[in-house]
Amino acid sequence: MLRILGSQRQLCDGLSRRDLLRIGGLGLGGSALNALGLHDLLRANEAQPSGEARPRSFGRAKSIILIHLYGSPSQLEWADMKPEAPLEIRGEFQGIPSTLPGCDVCELLPNFAKVMDRTTVIRSMTHPYPIHGVAYALTGIPAIDVAMEISPNDPKHWPYFGSVVDYIDAQRARGAGRSPLAATVPRNLALPYRFSSRRVGEVPRAGPFGAFLGSQYNPVWTDYVGEARGGLPMELGELKFTGPDPYVGLSRDSHFEIPAATSLPHEITLDRLDHRRTLLTQLDAARAQLDRSGNVEQHDRYQQMAFSLLTSDRLRTALDPRQEPEAMRASYGYTLFGQSCLTARRLVEAGGRVVSVFWDEYGLAGHAWDTHYDHFRRMKQVLCPGLDQAWFGLITDLEQRGLLDETLVVCTSEHGRTPQISPGKGGGRDHWSRVYTTLLAGAGIKRGFVLGASDKTGGDVKERPVSPKDLLATMYHLLGIDHRTIVHDGLDRPLPLVDGEVVHEVLA
Repeated sequence: MLRILGSQRQLCDGLSRRDLLRIGGLGLGGSALNALGLHDLLRANEAQPSGEARPRSFGRAKSIILIHLYGSPSQLEWADMKPEAPLEIRGEFQGIPSTLPGCDVCELLPNFAKVMDRTTVIRSMTHPYPIHGVAYALTGIPAIDVAMEISPNDPKHWPYFGSVVDYIDAQRARGAGRSPLAATVPRNLALPYRFSSRRVGEVPRAGPFGAFLGSQYNPVWTDYVGEARGGLPMELGELKFTGPDPYVGLSRDSHFEIPAATSLPHEITLDRLDHRRTLLTQLDAARAQLDRSGNVEQHDRYQQMAFSLLTSDRLRTALDPRQEPEAMRASYGYTLFGQSCLTARRLVEAGGRVVSVFWDEYGLAGHAWDTHYDHFRRMKQVLCPGLDQAWFGLITDLEQRGLLDETLVVCTSEHGRTPQISPGKGGGRDHWSRVYTTLLAGAGIKRGFVLGASDKTGGDVKERPVSPKDLLATMYHLLGIDHRTIVHDGLDRPLPLVDGEVVHEVLA
């Protein structure tokens, strides 16, 4: 149930704030799901400005492309090579020089190496949870366990980063007397398909959801249209996957849609759509008599968003990378990850605020960067080639268009991989959260900078530990949101967006 959360504050007429919100919820439908909050009361629960001078990096980014490599790449075969370590630790790949002095990268990443001078590398990410904690890495939740990670609806979860940005921006819009809905492009979009929905072997995972902010703040998920090509056979216990894998190859007619929203059903004409809009406008006018603040409850939010998506040529165009020149599409790579990154650029160019790209599991659990087995073959044939081409394409494309100075790009994961190679089939690296690597580029970020260091085997932080919460605080800061802003959870507890600190060393 969605609730406008806050304290039991008394109003001048004797009603409590919560009473008023419940009264609002009984209008036009009689359900608490339709709770109509008052913006000025909601604002009273948000953190007040501290009065301190903001650094010039605050709010430097208009938008963010957040890339999450599910399953986690190995820090030793990314941008923290350990050439002097024993073979059973460093593995079979060599390092190559990059355009960032002192930062060699894996030999499988030659294009990646060319843009490292535009990048900040954090080599000292660390936390105590070596599980698939997407929810831990990308929300403010202070602790997590396996049971929560495979329970997306657990009430203890905190909202996803993109959901929080959407929520805060909606509050600001209300305060300025504007509609809280984004005009044509949703503020919180995610590609390439609904998280954890394209594989078998385990239950859905937690992470990118609105949590106690309400499901209306879940990301707006796309789905891809196109033919997958190529692939590697995979096994998970008795389960096998031998089908084509879109992360290996994707047909040239591939593009993205928002399911049931980017095209009208055949039986619905534009005339009928306009008629429905007229009826809804009348209802909205009646509802506005109850609450002039513009606060929009869950049902209205979905309803208005659906109309926006149905009638927005701008959004449909942005979701279609087929409109790009062939050379541009090829520069990102004809893989699901590559075309997702290209579409992410198109979406921020169209006005998107938070665009998330997940390299997600496909076919079976243990897919993507979760390389417990066949580590070296998968790195060589699928993972590194796809990352190498897409990252190079994205950074150079944003830079050439003048978008890199206003777009923050973050490439991260939930943890790293073990320094010691496991003896599993084809060799593997297991979960390891004591040290791992994250990349940042773009708006407000230093160019050609390395922060922190791991020890000689890439197993522990040697200097300047950085937590996922610090990374989130820095992302909020660059988008112009104070990470100390207070929200209230389902138990009315006041919570900061994230208990972390801005990593000022990486800021330009």
